[in-house]
Amino acid sequence: MHDARALIDMGAEAVRRLARRGYTLDLSELESLHSRRNQNIRSADELRAESKRVASEVQQTAKQGGDITKLKERARELKDQIREIEAGQEQIEAQLRDLLLSIPNLPDDSAPDGDSEEFAVEVRRVGTPPAFSFEPKDHVDLGEATGILDFGRATKLSGPRFAVSRGAGAALERALATLFLDLHTRRHGYVEYAVPYLVTRKTMTGTGQLPKFEEDLFKTGVADRELFLIPTAEVPLTNLYADEIIPPAELPLALTAHTPCFRSEAGSYGRDTRGLIRQHQFAKVEIVRLVEPAEADAELEKMIGHAEVCLKELGLAYRVIKLAAGDTGFSAQLTYDIEVWIPSQNTYREISSVSNFGTFQARRANIRTRGEDGKPKLVATLNGSGLPVGRTLAALLEQCQQQDGSILLPESLVPYLGFRRISADGTPEA
Repeated sequence: MHDARALIDMGAEAVRRLARRGYTLDLSELESLHSRRNQNIRSADELRAESKRVASEVQQTAKQGGDITKLKERARELKDQIREIEAGQEQIEAQLRDLLLSIPNLPDDSAPDGDSEEFAVEVRRVGTPPAFSFEPKDHVDLGEATGILDFGRATKLSGPRFAVSRGAGAALERALATLFLDLHTRRHGYVEYAVPYLVTRKTMTGTGQLPKFEEDLFKTGVADRELFLIPTAEVPLTNLYADEIIPPAELPLALTAHTPCFRSEAGSYGRDTRGLIRQHQFAKVEIVRLVEPAEADAELEKMIGHAEVCLKELGLAYRVIKLAAGDTGFSAQLTYDIEVWIPSQNTYREISSVSNFGTFQARRANIRTRGEDGKPKLVATLNGSGLPVGRTLAALLEQCQQQDGSILLPESLVPYLGFRRISADGTPEA
């Protein structure tokens, strides 16, 4: 969410930057609403001051035995006028808030021009994609052949875009999540949280999922209580500090959590319907940082490195790209994607997005710290996937597959699994 005054002061610059991401800012509408809001506030304040003065005159005149009829009539008129202005003010405030909530974050000037993944800039490649002497299978065929994944029974239970993992597959999912959490808490300094998976509309609004992306969310309700299933742990983790002032000495805050994530994937049907790439429910380890705004760029680079470590520990080939301005998420000002190599598709696919939101989310959620002058100021928020379990599992199965149909897992997982290989029939082997 933006400060209306800041956007108006930026003027053409705000229009230019938002146009880079395909959003047309109606500056005249914003200026009109902001001006009407301020005029109403001034008018209401003047009427309240007069009402207070008239009330005092009524008391003084009554004490002196004077006629207070006209004064009381004026007092009633003033109250009616104040109520009318306040009602209009509520409407204007709601219109201004709705407009501001619909305006995406200003993209960073370092983000490339463009509106799709085709315009992303590759930053680096790490590792060499495996070369197979046989035709590699995709993770669906591998998982079903070994019996560690069952998409048919998942569909029976819940419909398409769900998965059931079994035996070594379930153990592997648990091992991946634990490895990621251990890396982030023991090596990278994050504090692990266990958070609710159902949150309020206010919480979803704080991180930018609402109101724009309501169709992408699963929602539930009992009686008059409305709750949303989280699409990522970013939502509860960031909002832990909503409406709070964080002592400067406590920054930066580094938070992580392993949660299920729920997404309707509205508008994406027909894409990645096979396997673990795009599902309605998936598990993910998320990393979030709340920092001084001046430190946000450096913190972003640090977080990218934290996500990369997870892939390096698994020996998976990947690359890092910087997203184009028009392909950057609604709340982010700058995003880097980490894409892992998927042999069956002969390409890199997104496995992590790491974003700097600046003060955009903090303004929506009212998360502040104090400046050197002691006055409250907004923090900057950042988040990233570190990593999603399902997509990592898909990449791991495909990059580690052997000609005999077995899966040779990386050494880093052995302490968590107690085995190194999954045989062609799904049996764990040392």
